[in-house]
Amino acid sequence: MSKKIMWVVLAAVTTLGLAPQVQAQGNTEDVAALRKEMDKQYEALAKMQARILELEETQKKQSTTISDMSKATNPSEMKLPETLKWIEKLKFSGDFRYRIENQDFDTRSDERDRHRIRARLGLEAVINEDWTVGLRFATGSTEISTSTNQTLGDSDDDGSAFSRKDLWLDLAYADWHPIKGLNVLMGKMENPFYAVGKHQLIWDGDLTPEGIAGKYVWKFNDCVSAQITGGGFWLKENSGGSDLSVFGAQGLLKYALSDSSSLTGGVSYFDFGDLRNTTIDTDVLKQKGNTWSASRYVYNYDVFESFGEYAFKVGEMPMSAYGTYVTNLASDVEEDKGWALGVTFNKAKDPGSWQFGYEYRDVEADAVVGGLCDSDFIDGGTGGRGHRFSLAYQLAKNVQTVFSYYLAERHDNAMYNGEEMNLFQADLVIKF
Repeated sequence: MSKKIMWVVLAAVTTLGLAPQVQAQGNTEDVAALRKEMDKQYEALAKMQARILELEETQKKQSTTISDMSKATNPSEMKLPETLKWIEKLKFSGDFRYRIENQDFDTRSDERDRHRIRARLGLEAVINEDWTVGLRFATGSTEISTSTNQTLGDSDDDGSAFSRKDLWLDLAYADWHPIKGLNVLMGKMENPFYAVGKHQLIWDGDLTPEGIAGKYVWKFNDCVSAQITGGGFWLKENSGGSDLSVFGAQGLLKYALSDSSSLTGGVSYFDFGDLRNTTIDTDVLKQKGNTWSASRYVYNYDVFESFGEYAFKVGEMPMSAYGTYVTNLASDVEEDKGWALGVTFNKAKDPGSWQFGYEYRDVEADAVVGGLCDSDFIDGGTGGRGHRFSLAYQLAKNVQTVFSYYLAERHDNAMYNGEEMNLFQADLVIKF
């Protein structure tokens, strides 16, 4: 029934309902009252019709919106409501790693087999154009800063099976970037210093230093760019004595030889303050190969590094060769040098792709701080030389397997001098 017919019917019904009153009284006063009543009815009907039209228009708009959303083929075309816009400023990330590990020392009777996991969950929030805040939680232990591994079956002192595993604050930082190329970091952060080939001669890859750092990158032209990095970090805060800290600075240049090749070179300097005569009483400052006497460090550590890397392609295969050399400039140190050379072939990125890496390193007892360098090589620390082989294969998007083999021996170590170590690791890494 159309709106016009509805109006006519309603008017007729109203008129018929009131007609007997007109016939009975038949005077002008009653007719006026009747007209007044009809005007009220028409006014009410007009309001009802306006409301119906308003509801119909709203329903039409909603139907159009739903239809447009259902037709959208690209999810990016679907916009969040204004009240949920803040979600777009959050970025979640994380990874899970399952590791099977076999460790064998030729001077010890038993091999060690372990299954270990690593889980990390991170969040980055864009505050505004100049500020970003990041958080990350990870497995591991507060006693060991060079590892986020959690060994399965490693229970508490009470020996309970299937014990709960800990999750710790691994990153918590603010990133201020007021101009292009400049980043000022405050808090507990990723290591800001560049390492060619991702070597771990000075710093373990799992370390997240605590303090303040700044990094500035700028391009001179299309071929030449430079980067300077500096920072100060706390090693140990002492309420009743001097604090332990490290200050570092690094400068590097990168020169693009062509679209597929480049040279990178630079120097670093790390001043670990006055470690001499410091008591070795924490895992952060574990002796780990450094010279000590009566549970105290014998030397200071002022580490100078020079490094270089050549990246190029053979056909479509990316490759690189790198090297780094470190020396402890502190006075009276005898075993003060370390170096590493390595190569990488290809890149494990797309499903079915692979990557191979090889590195040889030799680090003397007091070249670097043993408690902060690679925790896998010679079971962690200084005073060793040897090889590392790695092979990665991309199983699927965000899913990768990595096989690593260390063949190394200790030297400059009174307790295990000449001991040979074989370490095999098989990893399944899932990123999200």
